[in-house]
Formats: sequence, C-alpha cells, structure tokens
Amino acid sequence: MFLGIDIGSSSSKAALIDEQKKLAAVSVINLGTGTGAYEDAIKDAFLQAGIQADDIKCTVVTGYGRVNYKEADKQITEITCHAKGVDFLTRDAKTIVDIGGQDAKVIKLNGDGQVANFVMNEKCAAGTGRFLEVMARVLGCSLSDLSDLADQSTAEISISNVCTVFAESEVISRLAAGETIEDVARGAHVAIAKRVMGMCCRVGYEPKVVMTGGVALNSNMVDALSKELECLIEVAPHCQAAGAVGAAVFAYEHYNKEKKV
Repeated sequence: MFLGIDIGSSSSKAALIDEQKKLAAVSVINLGTGTGAYEDAIKDAFLQAGIQADDIKCTVVTGYGRVNYKEADKQITEITCHAKGVDFLTRDAKTIVDIGGQDAKVIKLNGDGQVANFVMNEKCAAGTGRFLEVMARVLGCSLSDLSDLADQSTAEISISNVCTVFAESEVISRLAAGETIEDVARGAHVAIAKRVMGMCCRVGYEPKVVMTGGVALNSNMVDALSKELECLIEVAPHCQAAGAVGAAVFAYEHYNKEKKV
C-alpha cells in the first residue's frame, strides 16, 4: 500500500493507493495543523483497507502542516498534489478551483495533468470557507445549513465588501434594513464566487473546471461559481481529500521508480 497525507489548516486527510494503483481508502478528519488529527486520519484509512503500518511501502505528505510529519519518505507541495489527485480522480480537467477553510487556490493544468499556472489566496479570509463560517454565524445558522438557506433566496443582493470583517458589518446592516436571511446567504455565496472568478481570470481558466476542498460540498456555492464562470463545474470525487489522493499517487510512483533504478 502507498500512503498520502494532507495536513491542512482546518482538516487532516489520508488516502491509500494499492499496488494496482487503485484507490483503497480515504479518510477526512475535520481538525487540522497542530491537533495531531492526521494520526486519526491515518488509522481510519488503515482500518478501512484492513492493513497495518508495516504494509506501507512509501508515504508522501503534503499540506500546510506537512513539515510536522517526519516519517514521510517525501514532502510535496499541495499545489502539485492537488493537480495529481484531480487528474487521478477525474480525467481531462483543465482548471482546479480549491476552496478550503483558510485559503483558496486556482490551478491551471496542462494536457498531462501537471501544473501550468496557479494563483493562491492565503493572506485573507475573503473567498474561503472561513468567510462562509462568519456569514453563517451572523445569520444564526449552521455552516451545513447555509447552502439550503441560500437556495431559498428570491432576490439577488450584492455584498460589496470582500474583507470578512467589513462584510460582517455590511450583512448586519442589511439584515437591520429588512433584507431576508435567505437573500443575504445567497449574496455571501455570490461574493465568494466573484472573488474566485478574479483568480480564475488571472490564471486563464479553461473548462473542464473541477472543484475541490470542503466548500465544494456546498451546492449553492458551486452553482454561484458556475454562473460567474459561465460553465459547468464538476465536483471531484472525494473533493476534500484530493491532495491526499495525489500524495498517495506520488508515493506509488516514487516507490516504483526507485525499484527500477
């Protein structure tokens, strides 16, 4: 077996690839760097596949907290692992939109599933899952309910501030002025979509566009971004764990390359 680990800022993922280069297990734990949750993700993946640590031939780690996992054979950046993972999970992708809890990135692929260009937003919560968390808190709903709430919107409103702090104040003012929580929820999704649209234009996006990251589980967000990009967006299988899957594929390839040397 070949192990890929993605230690993100807000979640930890593990994936296993078998000797036939097939996906054997995927685990996602919603705790990130500094928590040790990657150990739970690894244990869960092992349990799914029915294996022990001794069965692992090679391990690749990626993500924000990859330096904290010393047992890996290789460390590879999340941009490269996301490209590899999406190419493995869904063929012919040209552009990847990855929106996680603390950052957002858009990756343009070449014809071989490799990185041709990318842009990343990691300095600001605008355009990330954190933005949606703040909006959900202000609207008095859970993050998981935000998409359903936005689906019930009957009027489009624009949230002009992309800064999360100022957007929070703007949303409170709009609610006080009588805007419905459903319309404000939809407006929050559209605000992120417009922010990500700008990133997509900077890399020169092309269909097929594939979305990964935890925010890809939010169907209203996917719909809002599809409308901004004017193309269908496909949500990758195991969208939260694309980086871990890519790392596992790299582990498989690294081990088999070393065997031939």
